[in-house]
Amino acid sequence: MNNKVFQSTTFVLCLFGTGCVGLRTPGEIDAREKAQMILRKYRPDNAAPGLPELKSGGSPDTYIRYAIYKHPRVEAAYYEWLASMENITRERSLPDPVLTFEMDIGEMIMAVMPGLMMNFPGPGKLRAAAEVATEEGNMKYFQFEAAVLQVAYGFKKAWYELQLVDERVRVTAEMVTLLEDLEKLAQSLAEVGKGSLQDLLRTQMEKERLQTELASLRDSRQWFMTQYKSSLGLGADDAAPPLPLGFDSSPLSLSGDQILAKALGGNPRLRAMEADVRRAEAAIVQAQRTRIPDFSLGAMADVKASPVMLRPTAAMTLPIWRDKIAAVVEGARDQESASKARLSDERLALTVEVATKSYTYRESTRLLALLESSLLPKARQSLEVARSGYSAGTTNFINLIDAERTLLEFRLAEVEARIKRELALADLSLQVMGVPPTGAPVLESSVR
Repeated sequence: MNNKVFQSTTFVLCLFGTGCVGLRTPGEIDAREKAQMILRKYRPDNAAPGLPELKSGGSPDTYIRYAIYKHPRVEAAYYEWLASMENITRERSLPDPVLTFEMDIGEMIMAVMPGLMMNFPGPGKLRAAAEVATEEGNMKYFQFEAAVLQVAYGFKKAWYELQLVDERVRVTAEMVTLLEDLEKLAQSLAEVGKGSLQDLLRTQMEKERLQTELASLRDSRQWFMTQYKSSLGLGADDAAPPLPLGFDSSPLSLSGDQILAKALGGNPRLRAMEADVRRAEAAIVQAQRTRIPDFSLGAMADVKASPVMLRPTAAMTLPIWRDKIAAVVEGARDQESASKARLSDERLALTVEVATKSYTYRESTRLLALLESSLLPKARQSLEVARSGYSAGTTNFINLIDAERTLLEFRLAEVEARIKRELALADLSLQVMGVPPTGAPVLESSVR
């Protein structure tokens, strides 16, 4: 008897102990093919790729690639996507079989019955669950793509802001030097009786004010450098990286309608929400399948009997709680409505964002052109005229200081307008239209 039990148990363990492989769904096959494409770019040989060397004056594209492959935000989104892909396999697989064992015992052991029970979800249930998991995986992929673009934009933003601080430091330092020259002029005129002590004091106050502002700007650079390092995925203990080559301004060749059309087709946030709508639609089908019963089939063998007796078993669930089924279906439909509403809201927000960023770009371009072609040359000329007039005694000192302040204001406005324009352009390209930078680990077929 014991030998028969051992033989039967060994047969069952050998049958299922080696493991079985289920049938992959088309969505699962497609997801794994996409993962392999990204793997070859982002994690070749399941390891982080070699990062490019950051050199002073290097190409900004090299720095962007470094940020994408180094930053933990991209890595987290990547593994979240891979984890969601594994959910497809889990959802489309049959439940594990169950080994059973029974004995009939009277004054002695009457029957020994090892067995095997297998549960089978109702027709279409596994396929519906796999479809939901597939769309969740698609949603996670576009979130990964969005993370890539956010990191690329984050680097550009941090870099531009650091450049803005450096340019403001340079301009302010030059204006301090100018005021030192004016101070010497005011002092020399006061010594010969052509100027007043009040003019000299005003010059010194203006110089000290700018010196204090210059010290604050230089102090703030450390904060902007920390932000710059963080945008590259570098921590506090890492050495400060060098700066890339200064940017060249890029023209915006697309109209607002063209930008919006590209954004509606390529924005990863929008495409993630479109996948969420498809997931909600698949969830409705899955909810409707709860009306279908599940089945269990199995068999038990009485190994004590001679000959061995086989006892087949079968069971079926009875989905009788109609209110529960209706609640599941209605809940899925409500989720679909919510997903569609979020998608519509994102489209509206994207339309506003395109209009806002496009206007910011045009406004900055107009202001920059005005400053470079007219205001700055005239401000420099006005300062020279006021300086000459003050030296000759035909212009009072207030006009001279006003001319100096005007020139400083216009020079800082020029720097800020240039940075503001480039930030608007980078935002439109990366975060609005979803155009990936060179070498980004994204699927080419996903770029519209």
